[in-house]
Amino acid sequence: MHADVDDDDASEASSDNAAPPAKKRTRGGRVALPPELPRVEVVHELDDTERCCAEDGTELKVIGEEVSEELHVIPARVEVIRHVRRKYACPTCEENVKTAPVPAKLLPKSNASATLLAYVATAKYQDALPLYRQSQIFARHGADIPRNTLARWMVQAGQRLLPLIETLRTQLLKAPLIHMDETTLQVSQEEGRKASTQSYMWVQRGGPPGQQVVLFDYDPSRAGRVPLRLLGDYNGCLVTDGYEGYAEVVRRNGITHAGCWAHARRKFIEAQKVQLKGKTGKADWGLNQMGKLYAVEKQAKALAPQARHALREQKSRPIIEQLRTWLDKSLPAVLPKSALGKALHYLDGQWDRLTRFLDDGRIPLDNNPAENAIRPFVVGRKNWLFSHTSSGAQASAAIYSLIETAKANGLSPYDYLQYVFDMLPTLDEDDDLTALLPWYWKDTLPA
Repeated sequence: MHADVDDDDASEASSDNAAPPAKKRTRGGRVALPPELPRVEVVHELDDTERCCAEDGTELKVIGEEVSEELHVIPARVEVIRHVRRKYACPTCEENVKTAPVPAKLLPKSNASATLLAYVATAKYQDALPLYRQSQIFARHGADIPRNTLARWMVQAGQRLLPLIETLRTQLLKAPLIHMDETTLQVSQEEGRKASTQSYMWVQRGGPPGQQVVLFDYDPSRAGRVPLRLLGDYNGCLVTDGYEGYAEVVRRNGITHAGCWAHARRKFIEAQKVQLKGKTGKADWGLNQMGKLYAVEKQAKALAPQARHALREQKSRPIIEQLRTWLDKSLPAVLPKSALGKALHYLDGQWDRLTRFLDDGRIPLDNNPAENAIRPFVVGRKNWLFSHTSSGAQASAAIYSLIETAKANGLSPYDYLQYVFDMLPTLDEDDDLTALLPWYWKDTLPA
């Protein structure tokens, strides 16, 4: 066992809960190669002996060309960059010796370039490739880089990123709406805690289109003090699942707390699974109503918040009112501990939060943006299993933050990391790091 030290159609249908028609897939044939990929042109000529007419011997002339394309890959190549610093001295007095300055590096005492660090970080944190496998790959290319060395580099790089992470946090807390979620993480060596004790990775996501911020934070606890620490005096809108750990910061800061219909829907799906085959029941009706809500949201997707709010008043509110009437009639008739009972009680307990979207066109129906942001971490965790130390977990959180922020804005994580790793060491401690934010480096997605 290896572990890394990372230390919905717009029109309402009669059955909105029906599965959408499957997309037709073309079988066989070639997929067009992306036009943005660089092209290398290889011209194929006839031999000199074939460039004459077989009838009269006249020299043939070019009248056109046939073009076909094939996808070509240049394998990774490891090379060494030698930094030669020239020394200068006065030829007369042989004094006043000067040497060209050392190039600024993210990790001054290592022999890892910004390109290599970005490559390793992207492979692990975006592609979920554990460091021990990366070490094996490097060995096949002639470079013996132990896993422990790669791990140390990632921890140190993550620590160097902390000032930029705080700059991103400042941007995030300006957002009118923030999504939050958390997932488990095991840290094997943490003072005062058993190796089997569960810790947590928290994620926050928010910001305007083209300036999305995704932040990961490690904490040993899932208690309410963590959202208090992460949100500070934030008093906007918070979208979460049904976990009650957010209640204290919501109460203290006067936050508008919205719930997640995707979570409510999953509980009804679980109840639907235990129904008798071929039978329909309350779970089906509940899911059908939720399907209608999502159909309205599909209509409202491209609308401005005010127009979305108006559409919800017209179409979503009547659905919600029907759902509430049904819920009140159904609750007393169902066993609380049954699958359906649990679904109904969750819906009832979360009702105020789940219906908050009716009051503000900016509030989404669910917390899927946060869940989508945290999913790459969950996938990676299956491969590298756990972190050795809390400092490694914190460093991982920093690198995940940059990668997922880049992805949320439609940018290449590798290119962005390389840019940050190149530029960060050239700045002083007191310099403003705003220039390193993704949307100041390159155009991001408008939505």
